[in-house]
Amino acid sequence: MQVTSLAVYPVKSLGGVPVDSARVQPWGLEHDRRWMVVDEAGAKVSAIAVGAMVTITATPRPDGGLLLAHDGAAPLTVPVPVDGPRVEVTLSRVGTAHAADDAAHAWLSEALGRRVRLVWLDDPRRRAVTAEHGGRPGDVLSLADTGPLLLTSTSSLERLDRWVAQTWADRYAQCGAAAGSRPGPLAMTRFRPNLVVTGDLEPFAEDSWLRITVGDVELRVSEHCDRCAVTTIDPATGARGQEPLRTLAAHRRRDGKVWFGVRAVPVSTGTVRLGDRVEIVRSR
Repeated sequence: MQVTSLAVYPVKSLGGVPVDSARVQPWGLEHDRRWMVVDEAGAKVSAIAVGAMVTITATPRPDGGLLLAHDGAAPLTVPVPVDGPRVEVTLSRVGTAHAADDAAHAWLSEALGRRVRLVWLDDPRRRAVTAEHGGRPGDVLSLADTGPLLLTSTSSLERLDRWVAQTWADRYAQCGAAAGSRPGPLAMTRFRPNLVVTGDLEPFAEDSWLRITVGDVELRVSEHCDRCAVTTIDPATGARGQEPLRTLAAHRRRDGKVWFGVRAVPVSTGTVRLGDRVEIVRSR
């Protein structure tokens, strides 16, 4: 097995960027999910509510700042607001974050068609991974939902693509043209993984992993990843559909949720790279 894709998502719910290598820190990949868009009350603004968020690209700069880009708008460089005002945010286990400058607020508000602010988490070590989500004492994370890293496999996506195609074929047999056009392969970016693994794997083999090494870095799988409506948004256009949740609900539903990928916590730090060998240390 090897790593065939690496990506960071500097701003929660905005589009991410592929990278050739990334430093693994205790709270996840360097630059990953250190920023968040909030409304005027400090509540998280999510792509579930504003699908256009996924079409905005946030590229990390070496100093931790951002380059925001969106069709029809001039790119904007956003410095790290180390001395920016602290504002209250409602995302769990955060409390406060530093507000970016007014130019960033205005740029994002224009792009999203609503008044928003951009905030930055200064120190991820103050946000713990909860025991409910596989956390142990000392486990920390950025502004990610419940785990520092998200891993998926190409074999699982290939199986899901076949299921989606069969779902469409069954609907076409019943409804004809009303079933719409035949779906193409799903983009892995819908699932927003940090690491994508390829190899001689059974689909969803990652469900059974407990510990793995990626190059010289060891990761502990903390939980399976339940999927939300963000996966139904086309990352290129922002258009919404029913897949993959409709098909996952038929094949990967349990406890009232649907599942794809696994979350992981770094056991050690270091650098991971495209092409790194992935080995299973322990499985169920």
